[in-house]
Amino acid sequence: MSGSGLWINAIWILLFALFDVAFSSYSEDQCSWRGSGLSQQQGSVEQISLHCSEGTLDWLYPKGALRLTLSPRLPSVAVGPGGSSSGLITACVKPSEQFHGAQLYLERDGVLELLVGDRLESSPPPRVRCFSRLPGERVALFLQATPHQDISRRIASFRYELRGDWTARLSLDSNPISSEDACRPCNNTEILMAVCTSDFVVRGNIRSVVEDDNLRAAVIKVSATRVFRQKYALFTGNSRLTSRGEVRTLLQCGVKPGPGSFLFTGRVHFGEAWLGCAPRYKDFQRAYTIAKAAQQIPCELPVD
Repeated sequence: MSGSGLWINAIWILLFALFDVAFSSYSEDQCSWRGSGLSQQQGSVEQISLHCSEGTLDWLYPKGALRLTLSPRLPSVAVGPGGSSSGLITACVKPSEQFHGAQLYLERDGVLELLVGDRLESSPPPRVRCFSRLPGERVALFLQATPHQDISRRIASFRYELRGDWTARLSLDSNPISSEDACRPCNNTEILMAVCTSDFVVRGNIRSVVEDDNLRAAVIKVSATRVFRQKYALFTGNSRLTSRGEVRTLLQCGVKPGPGSFLFTGRVHFGEAWLGCAPRYKDFQRAYTIAKAAQQIPCELPVD
């Protein structure tokens, strides 16, 4: 690097150091943290604690290390889609495509497991990593800065989510359950519970299915004829009769396009819709009618 280039980098680092306090702060809701490593001593470990079920961490110019504990305000007992409870919490981290300058580890009972390595410019985008913990288990995330002569372009940034054990059906990496179990059709009890607890409940048809090898997922293109509920604007359109959206599921489930109307339910995972239960609509109608007659439906839905 030329002398002028070194001088410019030194100026930038000096300027950011002057404003370092502004870069080291929690969000008001204690869900996110943004900070700079410029003020950290080599070999030091800064302790961070976040208290939400989702948020972000941005570490500019990594130096030293960070230890992040996640203490979300979740119900004391996690309830799965079938009504079962185990207290199991699943956490996922999604590194930014520009994740550089650090390595991310899972710290479980004092043992470190590498989740995300320091990336080269030519490396493919990092994948979502998931892990589970039981109540009382000591789990933290540990970020270790990697040595670089030029830290001016290094930012280690990721999003995180923590959920109850229903996210096991969505896990892209940690394999908390087998793919066979993740891809099996839901039974009637699970379908009726999914209608009440899902982030989206939509009746629609499959237009096409596209494979995303990088995400290891199948992207289902859906034409929605009725949106019963959606937590975010996942299904939108100009037509009064139909709207369109995308739902993702595990690639190994082998979803194929086909005729017929389905009831799509599921969860929002890092801003994307992931499939939970998806029975044919006529099968859902039958199960709902029988359960309603027996006064065993967990919630009401205006079924045609």
